Amino acid sequence: MEKIAMNKHRSQHKQAFDEPLWWGLFSAGGVCFAVLLPAVILFIAILLPLGLLPADALSYERASALLFSVPGFLFVGAVVCLPLFHAAHRLRHGLFDISVGNDALNKKLMYGGAALLSIVALGIVVAGFFS
Repeated sequence: MEKIAMNKHRSQHKQAFDEPLWWGLFSAGGVCFAVLLPAVILFIAILLPLGLLPADALSYERASALLFSVPGFLFVGAVVCLPLFHAAHRLRHGLFDISVGNDALNKKLMYGGAALLSIVALGIVVAGFFS
């Protein structure tokens, strides 16, 4: 009888082996939100329009050459893709906390959406390599 109870308890507690992956992407995205995004906003949205940077600092040719390169690929991955997974993780756990939907479905929708948008963003950069 005790063995049946133990098996029943084991079947109810399902180990989530992918959670460390999602928490790692959440953490990396949070670091990128906190460190890289403010620097990007400072340079592109404040210093450049105020004329505090040289006029050709982000000319089309220079920005295009920077973006469509390996460092540009890494930049887009750090500034776009990782924060997408950070946001997806927050949304998933927020929906879980307020008991909206099925967690398995929310997990697929949130992380699948982040993965799809990441593929699109990185695909644009890769397509720029060849143009």
